[in-house]
Amino acid sequence: MQKNTLDGLRVAILVTDDFEQVELTEPKKALEQAGATTKIISPKPGQIQGMNHDVKADTFPVDMTLGQANPNDFDAVLLPGGALNADSLRMVPEAQNFVRQADSKGKPIAVICHGPWLLVSAGLVKGKTMTSYYTIQDDIRNAGGNWVDQEMVRDGTWVSSRSPKDLPAFNQGMVELFAGSKVTLQQ
Repeated sequence: MQKNTLDGLRVAILVTDDFEQVELTEPKKALEQAGATTKIISPKPGQIQGMNHDVKADTFPVDMTLGQANPNDFDAVLLPGGALNADSLRMVPEAQNFVRQADSKGKPIAVICHGPWLLVSAGLVKGKTMTSYYTIQDDIRNAGGNWVDQEMVRDGTWVSSRSPKDLPAFNQGMVELFAGSKVTLQQ
């Protein structure tokens, strides 16, 4: 991975309580090492709770709420997983609106594990080829998406992966996607 390939890129990380911690921390670290600025955006202010599968892990400070965040202020979106996080976030209208606005402007979206639930609820997966945690493949198919079982899938401006075991491929695919988008976004 080239260092500083993402200098100046602003990435919104949409997440709420009970997210899969490593699906936030590892991609965030990869983005920042490549030069991106990341912001944790949540429906509520304060702290959000990370999880290691079904065990509470660390808490993380929220940089801004969805009510404060403007999708136009960001160049890309990261959606970590965790079943409880994703199931809660998918029902937040501001979260749905955020990803709809980002996607409509061709901004890249990186999503892992249960994270695609937000994209399903926002009505964005129709015609997309993607992967996710295997238990939500029916949701993606029922929403008109093409679900495949691969460690990392790139379709246009989206990159997706299945679970924490796919993080090395996911992080590389995400940084490459975001680096490629940087050229077009800054024109």
